[in-house]
Amino acid sequence: MTASSLFWSLGPSIVGTVFDGGQHEANLRGANAQYDMAVADYRQTVLTAFQQVEDGLSAARVLSQEAQSQQSAVDASGQALDRAMNRFKDGAISYLDVVNLQAMALTDSRMAVDIEKRRMDADVQLLEALGGGWKAPA
Repeated sequence: MTASSLFWSLGPSIVGTVFDGGQHEANLRGANAQYDMAVADYRQTVLTAFQQVEDGLSAARVLSQEAQSQQSAVDASGQALDRAMNRFKDGAISYLDVVNLQAMALTDSRMAVDIEKRRMDADVQLLEALGGGWKAPA
């Protein structure tokens, strides 16, 4: 093959590749745009995960304080009920007073259980935010 025939056989393919009307540059810009979008999506995912973890830790801290406070209320209402029962046995108060204190003690206990449920829910959400799975026991 002569140099002239080699030029004429390879020339059009080289020229077509070099002078493609900016197609390669457009493809590169498209790929860069997709990369930038993927980076932005990843960054947003990471920020969302950090926010969920912070929310979970904050909820755990607040609910722990609420649980301690509510437990104090449960203890106090239980002691008040015990004193009322003793006073009822001595004839110092009516049974209606005892029943009212029982209702208050039950309300305090119910609120303590509700706070504990919210704590457990917050713990599950925190585990999920940290990447752990949650499966309900069978």
